[in-house]
Amino acid sequence: MDTSIFEISQERGLEIKSVIPERSVLQRNDNTISSSSLYLPKPFIEANTVEMNLSHLKNKCVIPVFSKDNERTIAHQEFIEIVQGCTSRVFPNHAFDKPEIRVSHEIKGRIPEAIQKHAKDLLDHERTQYFERMAFVIRIPGITETINGNEMSLVIGGVRSYNLENLYSKKSFEKFKFFVGFQVKVCCNLCVSTDGFAEEMRVSSYVELQSKIMEVLQNYNAEKHLVKMKKLSEYSLTEHQFATLLGRSKLYQYMPKRDKINVPALNFNDGQLNVVAKDYYEDEHFGRNTDGDINLWNMYNLFTQANKSSYIDTFLDRNVNAFDFSNGISEVLNGSNNYHWFLS
Repeated sequence: MDTSIFEISQERGLEIKSVIPERSVLQRNDNTISSSSLYLPKPFIEANTVEMNLSHLKNKCVIPVFSKDNERTIAHQEFIEIVQGCTSRVFPNHAFDKPEIRVSHEIKGRIPEAIQKHAKDLLDHERTQYFERMAFVIRIPGITETINGNEMSLVIGGVRSYNLENLYSKKSFEKFKFFVGFQVKVCCNLCVSTDGFAEEMRVSSYVELQSKIMEVLQNYNAEKHLVKMKKLSEYSLTEHQFATLLGRSKLYQYMPKRDKINVPALNFNDGQLNVVAKDYYEDEHFGRNTDGDINLWNMYNLFTQANKSSYIDTFLDRNVNAFDFSNGISEVLNGSNNYHWFLS
């Protein structure tokens, strides 16, 4: 088990760096390594999220329950801690960063003693809160690879959205999203493939969640994922082809359902496609070259960059869709498949 990702990747050429980079700080309370010096201060998701730390989730947030039987849910911090534990088991010889946590949709409340107070008069200890949606990533800075001059690190993370649960009923299966993939250091874009993504883990207990996370980590093929990403840099679109692709992508959103059946899914909205168009000209790392051409690795990163505006509960799904879409376009350039509509 402990060799499934790390040793295979090492044998096939992944660069293995020092497990404790210079200037890193050991966090003894959760057995993680913070290596912020390796990353620019950019969040992996933006949208309407705010940064949160694990201590605040543990000590300042109430735990939602299923209202019909008052059975508690698996809390956000428990999900993160389960993933930390699984990460330690799979990579026992590697340090990993403390989790980067983003939350949204705050649910506010108050203690009974403050029932008559105006909201502006509430004291801190009289307020309660939890966050409906939470996403996090844990980076493993010692496992890296470079694609098209861009250094990447292995990253593990997940999403929890209470809005997907029926908290007004009795306790039932709870839903989690989990992934393992890579993160581009220069922009903190996530690279996630279908093989490393569990779209909906339905679990009834802490132990079951842990088991399903370990199963994803065991089955993830890092080498295969990297090979596919490297191949993207071998194909390029001309300015005309890229303009056609963007135009078709906007038309796709308004196609009749009967026509959409024969076209692969593209889950990006009009605003995100506008960001892709803007960054094609302006992004210093992944924009067009001097001839107006753009390789598919750069195009893929324009889509994952635009995806940072997604809400937490759709973020990972769109990230995987960006990878599938980019690979589909590469297959069109190498022959033909059902993605050809976007370039026709």
